[in-house]
Amino acid sequence: MTDADIKNKRLHVLMRHIQNVQRECLLLAERLMENGEVDFARHLIANSMGHDNTKFFGIEWDYLHTDIKDNESDKFLLAATQHVTTNAHHPEFWFCISNMPRIYLAETVCDWKSRSDEFGNDIKEWIKDQGVKKYGFSLKGQVYKSIKEFVDMLLDPPFKKVK
Repeated sequence: MTDADIKNKRLHVLMRHIQNVQRECLLLAERLMENGEVDFARHLIANSMGHDNTKFFGIEWDYLHTDIKDNESDKFLLAATQHVTTNAHHPEFWFCISNMPRIYLAETVCDWKSRSDEFGNDIKEWIKDQGVKKYGFSLKGQVYKSIKEFVDMLLDPPFKKVK
């Protein structure tokens, strides 16, 4: 595979992720509008238009991808740290998930939903098994209630069992 092929694949994966997040943000926004949160929904859609734009440049473009070599793992960690501390849809930007404004928490949930779909995982399981530990929130706290509210809006109800 040539360098151009690698960069083309990297661009395709990045664009697919951004489009997935934008799709989730649009769905969440539509459901928020149905609940009367029109301005919030509009802001969420606007945020999604710039989602992960930093990944197109510099160290994030060069090293924030899965095809890095072992001897570049320190650069991957630097790129990842830069990404999460310079993008407001990451809890690390706010130093703590409980400090996040609701609008960025909504974008975060859309990002998590996209990543869950991309990796074939269940978002509810990921939140309970990994998200709680990674971001230090309780299943009984306000952060979880907000996250659950957004997740429930994104997920269609399951089909009812036919008797």
